[in-house]
Amino acid sequence: MNPSHPDHEDPTLILLKVEEAARRLRIGRTTCFALIRSGALESLLIGGLRRVPADAPAAYLARLRAEQQRAA
Repeated sequence: MNPSHPDHEDPTLILLKVEEAARRLRIGRTTCFALIRSGALESLLIGGLRRVPADAPAAYLARLRAEQQRAA
């Protein structure tokens, strides 16, 4: 992978920027912030920076899939 390519992400990162989390979920930044505000997507405030734990997008997706399977 090309490190300068926007889809390249360091797999050792434990915290993601909101934009990186949004990219992993293939959603927009605004939608990602809405998920964070609603509590659906875990995030942390470190100093003045909003960060998303690297495992939070997958956890959100797992919850969403389980909810949709129960509703079907």
